[in-house]
Amino acid sequence: MTAMLPETPLGVALIGTGFMGKCHAMAWNNVATVFGGARPRLEVLCDAVPDRARALAPQFGFARSSEAWQSVMEDPLVDVVSITVPNGLHLPLACAALEAGKHVWLEKPMALTLNEAAQMAASAASRPDLVTMLGYNYLRSPAFQAMRALVEDGALGQLYSFRGVYDEDYAADPDLPWSWRHTLQDGGLGALGDLGCHLVSQMIALMGPVAGLCAQTHIAIPARPSATGMTPVENEDSAMAMLRFASGAQGSFATSRVARGRKCHLAWEIHGSLGSLRFDQEHMNEFWLHRRGEAGFTRHLTGPDQPDFGAFCPAAGHNFGFNEQKVVEARDLLQAIAGGPACGPDFARGHEIETVIHAMARSGGQWIEL
Repeated sequence: MTAMLPETPLGVALIGTGFMGKCHAMAWNNVATVFGGARPRLEVLCDAVPDRARALAPQFGFARSSEAWQSVMEDPLVDVVSITVPNGLHLPLACAALEAGKHVWLEKPMALTLNEAAQMAASAASRPDLVTMLGYNYLRSPAFQAMRALVEDGALGQLYSFRGVYDEDYAADPDLPWSWRHTLQDGGLGALGDLGCHLVSQMIALMGPVAGLCAQTHIAIPARPSATGMTPVENEDSAMAMLRFASGAQGSFATSRVARGRKCHLAWEIHGSLGSLRFDQEHMNEFWLHRRGEAGFTRHLTGPDQPDFGAFCPAAGHNFGFNEQKVVEARDLLQAIAGGPACGPDFARGHEIETVIHAMARSGGQWIEL
Protein backbone atom coordinates (compact mmCIF):
# COMPACT_ATOMS: atom_id res chain seq x y z
CA MET A 1 0.00 0.00 0.00
CA THR A 2 2.60 2.57 1.03
CA ALA A 3 4.54 2.19 -2.23
CA MET A 4 1.59 3.66 -4.12
CA LEU A 5 1.20 6.69 -1.87
CA PRO A 6 2.85 10.09 -2.38
CA GLU A 7 6.43 10.18 -1.08
CA THR A 8 6.20 13.85 -0.08
CA PRO A 9 3.35 15.43 1.90
CA LEU A 10 0.55 17.06 -0.09
CA GLY A 11 -1.04 20.29 1.10
CA VAL A 12 -4.78 20.01 1.76
CA ALA A 13 -7.55 22.58 1.96
CA LEU A 14 -11.04 21.72 3.19
CA ILE A 15 -13.97 23.94 2.21
CA GLY A 16 -17.04 23.29 4.36
CA THR A 17 -17.28 22.40 8.05
CA GLY A 18 -20.57 20.50 8.31
CA PHE A 19 -21.19 16.77 8.70
CA MET A 20 -19.23 15.77 5.60
CA GLY A 21 -16.56 18.38 6.29
CA LYS A 22 -15.84 16.68 9.59
CA CYS A 23 -15.76 13.30 7.78
CA HIS A 24 -13.14 14.62 5.36
CA ALA A 25 -11.11 16.11 8.22
CA MET A 26 -11.13 12.78 10.05
CA ALA A 27 -10.02 11.00 6.89
CA TRP A 28 -7.16 13.41 6.21
CA ASN A 29 -6.01 13.12 9.82
CA ASN A 30 -6.08 9.31 9.79
CA VAL A 31 -5.08 8.17 6.30
CA ALA A 32 -1.33 8.03 7.01
CA THR A 33 -1.90 6.42 10.41
CA VAL A 34 -3.83 3.58 8.79
CA PHE A 35 -2.12 3.16 5.42
CA GLY A 36 1.30 4.77 5.87
CA GLY A 37 2.94 7.13 3.41
CA ALA A 38 3.64 10.82 3.80
CA ARG A 39 1.26 12.53 6.21
CA PRO A 40 -0.77 15.22 4.39
CA ARG A 41 -0.24 18.83 5.45
CA LEU A 42 -3.60 20.22 6.55
CA GLU A 43 -3.15 23.81 5.43
CA VAL A 44 -6.48 25.66 5.32
CA LEU A 45 -10.00 25.15 6.67
CA CYS A 46 -12.46 27.39 4.85
CA ASP A 47 -16.04 28.29 5.75
CA ALA A 48 -18.25 31.23 4.79
CA VAL A 49 -18.77 31.91 8.51
CA PRO A 50 -15.37 33.22 9.72
CA ASP A 51 -15.91 32.45 13.41
CA ARG A 52 -16.78 28.86 12.57
CA ALA A 53 -13.68 28.36 10.44
CA ARG A 54 -11.42 29.90 13.11
CA ALA A 55 -12.96 27.83 15.89
CA LEU A 56 -12.84 24.52 14.04
CA ALA A 57 -9.45 24.81 12.32
CA PRO A 58 -7.46 23.58 15.38
CA GLN A 59 -10.09 20.93 16.18
CA PHE A 60 -9.98 19.61 12.61
CA GLY A 61 -6.18 19.77 12.60
CA PHE A 62 -5.70 22.60 10.07
CA ALA A 63 -2.93 25.19 10.37
CA ARG A 64 -5.12 28.20 9.54
CA SER A 65 -8.59 29.27 8.51
CA SER A 66 -10.22 31.37 5.80
CA GLU A 67 -13.65 32.67 4.89
CA ALA A 68 -12.88 33.13 1.16
CA TRP A 69 -12.77 30.04 -1.02
CA GLN A 70 -11.14 32.07 -3.80
CA SER A 71 -8.03 32.52 -1.63
CA VAL A 72 -7.82 28.74 -1.21
CA MET A 73 -7.55 28.28 -4.97
CA GLU A 74 -4.72 30.83 -5.13
CA ASP A 75 -2.76 29.31 -2.24
CA PRO A 76 0.53 27.81 -3.48
CA LEU A 77 0.74 25.54 -0.43
CA VAL A 78 -2.51 23.74 -1.39
CA ASP A 79 -2.29 20.71 -3.70
CA VAL A 80 -5.68 19.08 -2.99
CA VAL A 81 -9.05 20.70 -2.29
CA SER A 82 -11.79 18.85 -0.39
CA ILE A 83 -15.20 20.37 -1.18
CA THR A 84 -18.12 19.64 1.18
CA VAL A 85 -20.28 22.73 0.60
CA PRO A 86 -23.98 22.88 -0.42
CA ASN A 87 -24.77 21.46 -3.85
CA GLY A 88 -25.20 24.80 -5.60
CA LEU A 89 -21.53 25.64 -5.07
CA HIS A 90 -20.09 22.42 -6.45
CA LEU A 91 -19.69 23.66 -10.03
CA PRO A 92 -17.88 26.95 -9.37
CA LEU A 93 -15.61 25.60 -6.64
CA ALA A 94 -14.64 22.38 -8.44
CA CYS A 95 -13.93 24.13 -11.73
CA ALA A 96 -11.97 26.90 -9.99
CA ALA A 97 -9.83 24.31 -8.20
CA LEU A 98 -9.08 22.50 -11.46
CA GLU A 99 -8.25 25.75 -13.22
CA ALA A 100 -5.84 26.55 -10.37
CA GLY A 101 -4.11 23.19 -10.79
CA LYS A 102 -5.51 21.51 -7.66
CA HIS A 103 -6.67 17.91 -7.31
CA VAL A 104 -10.35 17.76 -6.23
CA TRP A 105 -12.22 15.57 -3.74
CA LEU A 106 -15.89 16.55 -4.06
CA GLU A 107 -18.88 15.30 -2.11
CA LYS A 108 -21.87 13.95 -4.00
CA PRO A 109 -24.18 14.77 -5.67
CA MET A 110 -21.85 16.08 -8.34
CA ALA A 111 -23.99 19.02 -9.51
CA LEU A 112 -27.41 20.64 -9.53
CA THR A 113 -28.13 19.79 -13.16
CA LEU A 114 -26.92 17.39 -15.82
CA ASN A 115 -25.55 20.34 -17.80
CA GLU A 116 -23.46 21.40 -14.81
CA ALA A 117 -22.15 17.84 -14.41
CA ALA A 118 -21.16 17.84 -18.10
CA GLN A 119 -19.28 21.13 -17.62
CA MET A 120 -17.42 19.69 -14.64
CA ALA A 121 -16.54 16.50 -16.50
CA ALA A 122 -15.23 18.57 -19.42
CA SER A 123 -13.17 20.73 -17.06
CA ALA A 124 -11.62 17.61 -15.54
CA ALA A 125 -10.96 16.10 -18.98
CA SER A 126 -9.07 19.25 -19.96
CA ARG A 127 -6.68 18.66 -17.02
CA PRO A 128 -5.79 14.96 -17.24
CA ASP A 129 -2.81 15.61 -14.95
CA LEU A 130 -5.20 16.28 -12.07
CA VAL A 131 -7.17 13.69 -10.10
CA THR A 132 -10.87 14.15 -9.37
CA MET A 133 -12.87 11.99 -6.99
CA LEU A 134 -16.49 12.06 -5.86
CA GLY A 135 -17.47 11.11 -2.32
CA TYR A 136 -19.21 7.78 -2.90
CA ASN A 137 -17.79 6.26 0.26
CA TYR A 138 -20.16 3.27 0.34
CA LEU A 139 -18.10 1.81 -2.52
CA ARG A 140 -15.18 1.52 -0.08
CA SER A 141 -16.55 -0.85 2.54
CA PRO A 142 -14.72 -4.20 2.74
CA ALA A 143 -18.03 -6.01 2.22
CA PHE A 144 -18.80 -4.12 -0.98
CA GLN A 145 -15.29 -4.57 -2.32
CA ALA A 146 -15.50 -8.31 -1.65
CA MET A 147 -18.91 -8.58 -3.30
CA ARG A 148 -17.76 -6.63 -6.34
CA ALA A 149 -14.82 -9.02 -6.69
CA LEU A 150 -17.19 -11.99 -6.55
CA VAL A 151 -19.28 -10.51 -9.36
CA GLU A 152 -16.24 -9.63 -11.48
CA ASP A 153 -14.77 -13.12 -10.96
CA GLY A 154 -17.98 -14.71 -12.28
CA ALA A 155 -19.16 -16.28 -9.02
CA LEU A 156 -22.78 -15.39 -9.88
CA GLY A 157 -22.48 -16.41 -13.52
CA GLN A 158 -24.55 -14.45 -16.01
CA LEU A 159 -26.26 -11.56 -14.21
CA TYR A 160 -30.04 -11.63 -14.58
CA SER A 161 -31.36 -8.83 -12.38
CA PHE A 162 -30.66 -6.15 -9.79
CA ARG A 163 -33.18 -4.99 -7.18
CA GLY A 164 -32.14 -2.01 -5.10
CA VAL A 165 -33.52 0.50 -2.59
CA TYR A 166 -32.08 3.38 -0.60
CA ASP A 167 -34.52 4.68 2.00
CA GLU A 168 -34.14 7.07 4.94
CA ASP A 169 -36.65 8.96 7.08
CA TYR A 170 -34.84 12.24 7.72
CA ALA A 171 -37.60 14.16 5.89
CA ALA A 172 -40.59 12.07 7.01
CA ASP A 173 -41.80 14.63 9.57
CA PRO A 174 -44.08 17.17 7.80
CA ASP A 175 -43.07 19.76 10.42
CA LEU A 176 -39.42 19.59 9.34
CA PRO A 177 -38.63 23.18 8.30
CA TRP A 178 -38.21 24.10 4.67
CA SER A 179 -34.60 24.65 3.61
CA TRP A 180 -32.41 25.08 0.53
CA ARG A 181 -32.41 21.30 0.19
CA HIS A 182 -36.05 21.51 -0.94
CA THR A 183 -35.29 23.81 -3.89
CA LEU A 184 -34.14 23.06 -7.42
CA GLN A 185 -32.00 26.20 -7.52
CA ASP A 186 -29.84 25.37 -4.50
CA GLY A 187 -30.54 21.71 -3.74
CA GLY A 188 -31.07 20.24 -7.19
CA LEU A 189 -32.65 16.79 -7.06
CA GLY A 190 -34.18 15.61 -3.79
CA ALA A 191 -34.08 11.96 -2.76
CA LEU A 192 -32.35 11.10 -6.04
CA GLY A 193 -29.52 13.54 -5.37
CA ASP A 194 -29.20 12.88 -1.63
CA LEU A 195 -29.66 9.11 -1.62
CA GLY A 196 -30.42 7.57 -4.99
CA CYS A 197 -27.09 8.52 -6.52
CA HIS A 198 -25.35 6.29 -3.93
CA LEU A 199 -27.46 3.34 -5.04
CA VAL A 200 -26.75 4.14 -8.70
CA SER A 201 -23.00 4.25 -7.97
CA GLN A 202 -23.12 0.73 -6.55
CA MET A 203 -25.51 -0.51 -9.22
CA ILE A 204 -23.22 0.61 -12.07
CA ALA A 205 -20.14 -0.77 -10.31
CA LEU A 206 -21.80 -4.18 -10.04
CA MET A 207 -24.00 -4.38 -13.15
CA GLY A 208 -22.35 -2.09 -15.68
CA PRO A 209 -23.93 0.77 -17.67
CA VAL A 210 -27.66 1.49 -17.69
CA ALA A 211 -29.10 1.35 -21.22
CA GLY A 212 -32.63 2.58 -20.51
CA LEU A 213 -35.15 3.28 -17.79
CA CYS A 214 -38.68 4.30 -16.91
CA ALA A 215 -39.29 6.17 -13.66
CA GLN A 216 -41.75 8.14 -11.57
CA THR A 217 -41.06 10.66 -8.82
CA HIS A 218 -43.32 11.88 -6.03
CA ILE A 219 -43.44 14.86 -3.66
CA ALA A 220 -45.16 13.38 -0.62
CA ILE A 221 -45.06 16.57 1.48
CA PRO A 222 -45.76 19.44 -0.94
CA ALA A 223 -45.04 22.33 1.46
CA ARG A 224 -43.04 22.86 4.64
CA PRO A 225 -43.04 25.56 7.32
CA SER A 226 -40.61 28.45 6.97
CA ALA A 227 -40.19 31.95 8.41
CA THR A 228 -42.57 33.27 5.74
CA GLY A 229 -45.20 30.56 6.12
CA MET A 230 -45.73 27.29 4.26
CA THR A 231 -43.21 27.13 1.41
CA PRO A 232 -43.45 24.73 -1.57
CA VAL A 233 -41.12 21.76 -1.87
CA GLU A 234 -39.69 21.68 -5.39
CA ASN A 235 -37.84 18.37 -5.56
CA GLU A 236 -38.86 14.76 -5.10
CA ASP A 237 -39.33 12.94 -1.80
CA SER A 238 -39.17 9.56 -3.53
CA ALA A 239 -38.56 7.89 -6.87
CA MET A 240 -39.03 4.46 -8.41
CA ALA A 241 -37.67 3.08 -11.67
CA MET A 242 -37.45 0.03 -13.88
CA LEU A 243 -34.14 -0.36 -15.69
CA ARG A 244 -32.41 -2.28 -18.46
CA PHE A 245 -28.63 -2.63 -18.37
CA ALA A 246 -26.38 -2.69 -21.42
CA SER A 247 -25.70 -6.36 -20.63
CA GLY A 248 -29.39 -7.16 -21.12
CA ALA A 249 -30.04 -7.68 -17.40
CA GLN A 250 -33.05 -5.98 -15.82
CA GLY A 251 -33.30 -3.91 -12.68
CA SER A 252 -35.57 -2.12 -10.25
CA PHE A 253 -34.71 0.95 -8.19
CA ALA A 254 -36.44 2.86 -5.39
CA THR A 255 -35.38 5.66 -3.08
CA SER A 256 -37.17 7.74 -0.44
CA ARG A 257 -36.32 10.38 2.14
CA VAL A 258 -39.73 9.95 3.82
CA ALA A 259 -39.61 6.20 4.61
CA ARG A 260 -40.41 6.14 8.32
CA GLY A 261 -38.18 3.84 10.33
CA ARG A 262 -35.44 3.62 7.72
CA LYS A 263 -32.10 5.19 8.65
CA CYS A 264 -29.57 4.06 6.03
CA HIS A 265 -31.40 1.29 4.18
CA LEU A 266 -29.11 1.04 1.16
CA ALA A 267 -29.98 -2.50 0.21
CA TRP A 268 -29.89 -4.61 -2.92
CA GLU A 269 -29.95 -8.12 -4.38
CA ILE A 270 -28.33 -9.48 -7.51
CA HIS A 271 -29.60 -12.67 -9.12
CA GLY A 272 -27.41 -14.62 -11.55
CA SER A 273 -27.26 -17.97 -13.29
CA LEU A 274 -24.89 -19.42 -10.66
CA GLY A 275 -25.95 -17.61 -7.50
CA SER A 276 -27.25 -14.53 -5.74
CA LEU A 277 -25.93 -11.77 -3.46
CA ARG A 278 -27.74 -9.54 -0.99
CA PHE A 279 -26.58 -6.64 1.16
CA ASP A 280 -27.94 -3.91 3.45
CA GLN A 281 -25.81 -0.92 4.52
CA GLU A 282 -27.59 -0.87 7.90
CA HIS A 283 -25.76 -4.18 8.41
CA MET A 284 -22.64 -3.12 6.54
CA ASN A 285 -20.35 -5.68 8.16
CA GLU A 286 -22.02 -8.67 6.56
CA PHE A 287 -23.33 -9.87 3.22
CA TRP A 288 -25.22 -12.95 2.12
CA LEU A 289 -24.18 -15.23 -0.74
CA HIS A 290 -26.01 -18.13 -2.37
CA ARG A 291 -24.25 -20.48 -4.77
CA ARG A 292 -26.01 -22.94 -7.06
CA GLY A 293 -26.55 -26.23 -5.29
CA GLU A 294 -26.70 -24.76 -1.80
CA ALA A 295 -29.92 -24.84 0.20
CA GLY A 296 -29.97 -21.11 0.89
CA PHE A 297 -27.80 -18.10 1.66
CA THR A 298 -24.57 -18.11 3.68
CA ARG A 299 -23.73 -15.13 5.91
CA HIS A 300 -20.24 -13.67 5.43
CA LEU A 301 -18.80 -11.35 8.11
CA THR A 302 -16.21 -8.71 7.31
CA GLY A 303 -12.67 -9.41 8.43
CA PRO A 304 -9.02 -8.96 7.49
CA ASP A 305 -9.38 -11.37 4.55
CA GLN A 306 -11.48 -8.70 2.81
CA PRO A 307 -9.98 -5.56 1.19
CA ASP A 308 -8.71 -2.85 3.57
CA PHE A 309 -10.29 -4.26 6.75
CA GLY A 310 -6.99 -5.52 8.18
CA ALA A 311 -5.40 -2.07 7.96
CA PHE A 312 -7.84 -0.94 10.67
CA CYS A 313 -8.31 -4.09 12.75
CA PRO A 314 -6.69 -7.56 12.72
CA ALA A 315 -9.75 -9.42 14.04
CA ALA A 316 -12.73 -10.61 12.00
CA GLY A 317 -16.22 -9.55 13.03
CA HIS A 318 -15.02 -6.46 14.90
CA ASN A 319 -16.87 -4.16 12.50
CA PHE A 320 -16.03 -1.42 10.06
CA GLY A 321 -17.71 2.01 10.09
CA PHE A 322 -18.94 4.96 8.05
CA ASN A 323 -15.86 7.09 8.68
CA GLU A 324 -13.46 4.24 7.98
CA GLN A 325 -14.91 4.13 4.46
CA LYS A 326 -13.89 7.79 4.10
CA VAL A 327 -10.32 7.00 5.14
CA VAL A 328 -10.13 4.35 2.41
CA GLU A 329 -11.49 6.93 -0.03
CA ALA A 330 -8.72 9.38 0.96
CA ARG A 331 -6.15 6.60 0.45
CA ASP A 332 -7.55 5.89 -3.03
CA LEU A 333 -7.31 9.60 -3.92
CA LEU A 334 -3.69 9.78 -2.75
CA GLN A 335 -2.80 6.60 -4.64
CA ALA A 336 -4.21 8.03 -7.85
CA ILE A 337 -2.30 11.29 -7.34
CA ALA A 338 0.89 9.23 -6.89
CA GLY A 339 0.28 7.52 -10.23
CA GLY A 340 -1.42 4.42 -8.92
CA PRO A 341 -4.75 2.97 -10.04
CA ALA A 342 -7.66 5.39 -10.31
CA CYS A 343 -10.49 3.94 -8.23
CA GLY A 344 -12.96 6.79 -8.79
CA PRO A 345 -15.69 7.63 -9.31
CA ASP A 346 -13.96 10.53 -11.06
CA PHE A 347 -15.90 13.36 -12.73
CA ALA A 348 -16.39 11.29 -15.91
CA ARG A 349 -18.03 8.43 -13.97
CA GLY A 350 -19.88 11.01 -11.89
CA HIS A 351 -21.43 12.39 -15.07
CA GLU A 352 -22.61 8.86 -15.89
CA ILE A 353 -24.26 8.58 -12.46
CA GLU A 354 -25.87 12.01 -12.90
CA THR A 355 -27.14 10.99 -16.34
CA VAL A 356 -29.04 8.10 -14.75
CA ILE A 357 -30.62 10.03 -11.85
CA HIS A 358 -31.58 13.01 -14.01
CA ALA A 359 -33.17 10.65 -16.53
CA MET A 360 -35.23 9.25 -13.65
CA ALA A 361 -36.24 12.77 -12.65
CA ARG A 362 -37.51 13.69 -16.12
CA SER A 363 -38.97 10.31 -17.16
CA GLY A 364 -42.50 10.94 -15.92
CA GLY A 365 -43.39 7.32 -16.57
CA GLN A 366 -41.96 7.29 -20.11
CA TRP A 367 -39.16 5.01 -21.26
CA ILE A 368 -35.84 6.79 -21.85
CA GLU A 369 -32.93 5.31 -23.79
CA LEU A 370 -29.53 6.35 -22.38
